[in-house]
Amino acid sequence: MPNLDQLIKAYDIRGTVPDQFNEDLARQIGAAFAHWSEATSIVIVRDMRPSSPALAQAFAAGVTSQGVNVIDAGLGSTDMMYFAAGHLDMPGAVFTASHNPAQYNGIKLCRAGAAPIGQDTGLRDIRTLVENGIAAYDGPAGTVTNMDVLTKYAEHLRGLVDLSGIRPLKIVVDAGNGMGGHVVPAVLGDTLLPELPLSIVPMYFELDGTFPNHEANPINPANLVDLQKAVVEHGADAGLAFDGDADRCFLVDQNGDPVPPSAIVALIATRELARVPGAAIVYNVITSKAVPEIVTEAGGMPVRCRVGHSFMKQLMAEHDAIFGGEHSGHYYFRDFWRADTGMLAAMHVLAALGGQDQPLSDLTGQYTRYAASGEINSEVPNPAAMLKAIGATYADTPGVQIDWLDGLTVSYGELWFNLRPSNTEPMLRLNVEGPDTASVQRLRDDVLTQVRATVN
Repeated sequence: MPNLDQLIKAYDIRGTVPDQFNEDLARQIGAAFAHWSEATSIVIVRDMRPSSPALAQAFAAGVTSQGVNVIDAGLGSTDMMYFAAGHLDMPGAVFTASHNPAQYNGIKLCRAGAAPIGQDTGLRDIRTLVENGIAAYDGPAGTVTNMDVLTKYAEHLRGLVDLSGIRPLKIVVDAGNGMGGHVVPAVLGDTLLPELPLSIVPMYFELDGTFPNHEANPINPANLVDLQKAVVEHGADAGLAFDGDADRCFLVDQNGDPVPPSAIVALIATRELARVPGAAIVYNVITSKAVPEIVTEAGGMPVRCRVGHSFMKQLMAEHDAIFGGEHSGHYYFRDFWRADTGMLAAMHVLAALGGQDQPLSDLTGQYTRYAASGEINSEVPNPAAMLKAIGATYADTPGVQIDWLDGLTVSYGELWFNLRPSNTEPMLRLNVEGPDTASVQRLRDDVLTQVRATVN
């Protein structure tokens, strides 16, 4: 039995192929998922990685060995799988390693209705079933049926955000050779549905899981360089960058400058609150302080949350939130089964941009109020002990507020920082925000000095 500690993460299953993840293990996980879910059918989607077809086929064999049927939706993004699980009301699985390099692959799972599955909501039980072995099923095997989900997915998104009446926009889209190259033409183009007033300039739409141009990880600034250059060269109104499984979207304005994800959260929140006044909006602990301020000003109820999709979706359900957003480019919508979809977020921004005459920099600038450091990672031997020690240094400082919702958050006035541990590595992640760049840099350097002094 392989070491599942390296494979089964907090929110999904992910590892290198074939040493950590292979077809035999995919078959066992498929059988365990079918047994655990007690479903009659499971929908399967896969990305463009070279290992995905064989892994998906093995997983399907495991599912059908338990008498459960498989709906094979073929190539698709992670949010297309969430759509299928919601639309068909059945559990789902997508074979992808998101933004990870080519040698990785994995599975993201959900329950019927796109409800999340994490360590405490199924993954631990599925792992136990794999480790202990699953008794042979003595009934008839399940069947595999192919189904086109892409068209319905595109129709659903267009039904949520109407782009037909906006002013004409030129948009550069960098798919990073990932699944954006498959779903963008269907949703924003005219391959399946009527043409929109969008002129799409495609970049790296060829599906290639070896990622020959750059990593499909737009949170890394180095992977936005090609898009930034192309937006300026084409005189485009905006640029969109998707990660490998196209569930996250990052934006670049007409000047080639990245748009802070927190500004996107605030922009979409105001649009959704205009539609559903007084609704709750969920945001995580390292989203800009501007987000709860703007939500409150728009008459909404801001709800602060830990980082991670399972926590976001849980709080959205508890508060019946209309929308939720994270700094990492994940955007969650109640009308999309509370699941995250970068495509729908992009459509909201395009609708807002095309519904008025301002350029994107001016539009999103209305939602940016503070300077930020960006996320800074430091490898440490004992993150928990280090957090406790650093928290103690601020505990008696007058006017300081400390909370431990997700790592350590220290706030005083408009200046704050969050220091939290990684779920998978011995690492602390630092985010700092304040009224100006100078104050952010001073606080950043102060915290990093403490972290590094503790390390040494």
